Amino acid sequence: MLNIVKTRWQQGYRTMKYPAGPAPVLPARFVGRPAVDSAKCASGCRACTEVCPTGAITAGAGGQRLCLDTGLCIFCKACVAACPRQAIAFSGDPRLAAAKREDLRIGSRPDAIPAAFNAKVKKLFGRSLKLRQVSAGGCNACEADTNVLNTLTWDLGRFGIQFVAAPRHADGLLITGPVSENMRGALLKTYEAVPAPKLVIAVGACAISGGIYAGHPEQHNGAASVVPVDLFVPGCPPHPLTILDGLLRLLGRVEE
Repeated sequence: MLNIVKTRWQQGYRTMKYPAGPAPVLPARFVGRPAVDSAKCASGCRACTEVCPTGAITAGAGGQRLCLDTGLCIFCKACVAACPRQAIAFSGDPRLAAAKREDLRIGSRPDAIPAAFNAKVKKLFGRSLKLRQVSAGGCNACEADTNVLNTLTWDLGRFGIQFVAAPRHADGLLITGPVSENMRGALLKTYEAVPAPKLVIAVGACAISGGIYAGHPEQHNGAASVVPVDLFVPGCPPHPLTILDGLLRLLGRVEE
């Protein structure tokens, strides 16, 4: 027992200082916010759209702007390898979350960081936010990265954000998965059990659009088809920093 206490004492303070300090260093293979350059897109070339497994890319044929939907994208980078003109690139920027679904479409408008802040949500939940997590048919990847936020290094609770066991104790839902037919009723009942006012956060490509399951008859193409969504967090799965950034920007804890 004394050895355990000694070891813990020697480890020191482990929780990162972000957002008061620098963000954690991300691995070199991290794939963040994409950049789309329609000027480089060859007219009639559909190499990127043909290789995209989720149909996230609209090619710029016929004068149409090249557009990449991060709500559908699984960040596999197959489009980068397929494009002969490097019209699509992925950065190391983890800021992907948006309050509006249309803001996830990069290339269709000036590609600024999408807005996530909600003044009403900040007023109601800015000091304390309790969330009930619902896995609506997910593979557990998004659930795992969400769970990382509860570890010592991230310590989500220091922001007043906590996960609770019962929807009646929650301020809102954090949903993962494409909402399978078998989970639709459970999701609705859980949403109805959360007292008003409440909010909904969709985490991961599946929860936003159905992801790789989009169009399948046994799922509902994401949470927004069943309940209203206040924040969309793209990724497959999104990095814990992307999820945390979305939550903090929603509450106005960091600059947009």
